Amino acid sequence: MNHPPPLVPALYDSTSALDDIPGLHWALHEFLHSRMLESEEYLLRVDPNRERLYFATGYGLIQCVKGLMSFEDKDLLSAINHTKHGNSIAAAHRKPAPSLAGRLAGYIVPALSTSGVEWIAQMTPVERHAELVYAESLYEKSLLGIVYSGDWLAFIKEVLNMRTTMSIYRQLGRTSAPGSYSAASEFKAPTLEDPSIDPHLRSGVYLGVGMSNLILSMMPGRLLAIVELFGFRGDRKEGLRMLNRAGGWDANGGRSSEGVRRAICDMTLLIFHLVLSVYTFEGVDVNLARRIVEWNMERYPNGVFFLFGAGRLALARSQPQRALEYYARAAQVQSQYPNMHHISWWESAIANFALWNVEASKEWWSRLSAEATWSKATYAYGEATCLATLGDHAGAARLMEKVSGLRQRIAGKSIPLEKFAARKARKYLAQKNRLLLPALELAYVFFAIAHAPRQVILERMIPDIRLALDELGLQEASCSMAGVREGYWDDVCLARFLEGVCWRFVAYPDPDAEVDVDDELPGAVEEARQRAERALKEVFESGPKIELDHYIVYYAHFEYGRLLARSGNKEGASSQFNMLLSGRPLEVNAAGRKGKYSLENALHVRTHAAVQALAQDQPL
Repeated sequence: MNHPPPLVPALYDSTSALDDIPGLHWALHEFLHSRMLESEEYLLRVDPNRERLYFATGYGLIQCVKGLMSFEDKDLLSAINHTKHGNSIAAAHRKPAPSLAGRLAGYIVPALSTSGVEWIAQMTPVERHAELVYAESLYEKSLLGIVYSGDWLAFIKEVLNMRTTMSIYRQLGRTSAPGSYSAASEFKAPTLEDPSIDPHLRSGVYLGVGMSNLILSMMPGRLLAIVELFGFRGDRKEGLRMLNRAGGWDANGGRSSEGVRRAICDMTLLIFHLVLSVYTFEGVDVNLARRIVEWNMERYPNGVFFLFGAGRLALARSQPQRALEYYARAAQVQSQYPNMHHISWWESAIANFALWNVEASKEWWSRLSAEATWSKATYAYGEATCLATLGDHAGAARLMEKVSGLRQRIAGKSIPLEKFAARKARKYLAQKNRLLLPALELAYVFFAIAHAPRQVILERMIPDIRLALDELGLQEASCSMAGVREGYWDDVCLARFLEGVCWRFVAYPDPDAEVDVDDELPGAVEEARQRAERALKEVFESGPKIELDHYIVYYAHFEYGRLLARSGNKEGASSQFNMLLSGRPLEVNAAGRKGKYSLENALHVRTHAAVQALAQDQPL
């Protein structure tokens, strides 16, 4: 049922800025119900001068979402300008900085400090909210700037802004420590559980501190070492705990006095548990994600964001057909933001890979190529791999020729997935319109094999691999034929690798997969494990003969380590992971390999996560 918006005073008084929160809450609910334009129109109507703290920054957030959805320069630039304006409005509401003498006095008398718990405690409720909103809008502007920037100088500037954001969140978060006393007085700083701290501020601090901890905890080791020089450390458990508290998920969920940012905390948790979980294991809880999805789907039955979450949850459970139903519904429930359809199309392309329905996947890649702008190189390559798999090499070649020219750069750096697509496209053209199992290889890269039902792997994927092995002149049990053409051993290793991966998921489905009783293979698990091990070992044997696709050997060691871990051989798994992290070449011949292999950084992130999971006895 549509509830009318709350009344908002026509004249704005900055000292009563918090009276606008019910109106912002209503606008957020409209947005989450997939009534985006109504939400935008309301924010503009009640704040035509864009001077209200929460309305100006709330409108900036919507433009931030729109910019990131379209990924077009004009939308990103517009979003940056709106978030800049919101940031300036928040700055005008902040507690005024003291004079130079006052700042110097703060170094001597802690109670006069302009940072930390004491400074926050001296603020009025409006000033605390302004401090929080300032950090949020600065974070949005920095995120947009990183995406929009084309050089390292702009990138570094935005990273420094993020450092300011995290410093503010850390100061606000310290108010959650019970019993924080000033060294010079008996004043007790209010805690987040103190009744004087309203639930809206509380939920914002939970969001900021929680998200900051999650981001820092997932940074690669080299980057994290630099960040730690500034005094920042990421505690994933603390980050998840803070985000959980916003929605009461550390209890039963569904707070009665929730803050305005509670839904955003829930969406952040879903992104971590269902999207980022492919790169990490620590803290991932798909069952919690299920509870969050179910609770919010009851509240927002036509909410496009939670329909995306429901689809991703189904895919994580190896139910791609059910995921497709949610993605189709997400595309149907709203037409106001067409760019949001592109998320559904992307996910549908991958879900169809998990069903090994190449024809259907091709259609989604084709629609993305025609309309979406996030990564046109990837869309073109995705469609081309499907066409090549289906035998339309003329159509595939036309698309492969375009891939390299469609690549983008963020902060002056290439996108690894696009670089991989460009390399494979060049190889396809150099080999006179030929690649071995290109769509299945891409399905692995997108984790579609990991989320494929067992019967799909057995009845659709593995038969295609056997046909490819036959074309190479190989039988499943041997790899004895000498290479007769350029790129032959690359093809052998790719076929064996995909064979090993498929049999590994037949033996040990993903830990979060819901396996049907009819799909149980109690007597055949050991046979599938042996087939997987044999295929992966043949990759290691033929690896020195690889000419271009060196990444296959490294990913084979990673998958072999996961296979050993699932079969109970922790020592063997640890050995495989340590080899990957050692930095030693694992596949080179006498000439050696030059440069990095494809998707190297992603593998390092996943390997570090696997090492941690192995130490904690988590299933891989």
